[in-house]
Amino acid sequence: MDANQKPDAARPVLEGPDIARVLTRIAHEIVERAKGADDVVLLGIPTRGVFLARRLADKLHQITGQPVPVGSLDITMYRDDLRMRPARALGRTEIPADGVDGRLVVLVDDVLFSGRTIRAALDALGDIGRPRAVQLAVLVDRGHRELPIRADYVGKNLPTSLREAVKVQLAEEDGRDAVLLGVRAAAPAGDR
Repeated sequence: MDANQKPDAARPVLEGPDIARVLTRIAHEIVERAKGADDVVLLGIPTRGVFLARRLADKLHQITGQPVPVGSLDITMYRDDLRMRPARALGRTEIPADGVDGRLVVLVDDVLFSGRTIRAALDALGDIGRPRAVQLAVLVDRGHRELPIRADYVGKNLPTSLREAVKVQLAEEDGRDAVLLGVRAAAPAGDR
């Protein structure tokens, strides 16, 4: 730690150019694994997952020359912690016009942690249609899984302790691109 850095200050582990590079790599991995992007649909999990999905769609379009459908999948009502937290505002679910049936759906999120968000996303997706396959792309995998969920595409594996917090900032929401690692604020029991 830098002598001038406060002990509780978040430090950047990825900056804007790193995030752009990571998304380019993930886009190439999707094209390689899917043998193109003809039947790929990207669904971002609000909030930052939606921005990442849009960026990935742009990169896939640059690589393949074809537009890739992109949408958002709100998981609010599928969360297993609704009764433990204050009410949340519902996000938007926007499914591309061609739908998800028979398509390869890539769920996109910013941080993979316990796996509960992705479990909720799978439940929400099941109510919308029946994809041919579902894959997961995340900017950061920080470990500490509580469910047997694994990302297919990972921007950065970032081993953390439970006392640490990972904060993703994206220009669309936060005015800058960065992944920050800091000390987690005290949370009520059961809040993870």
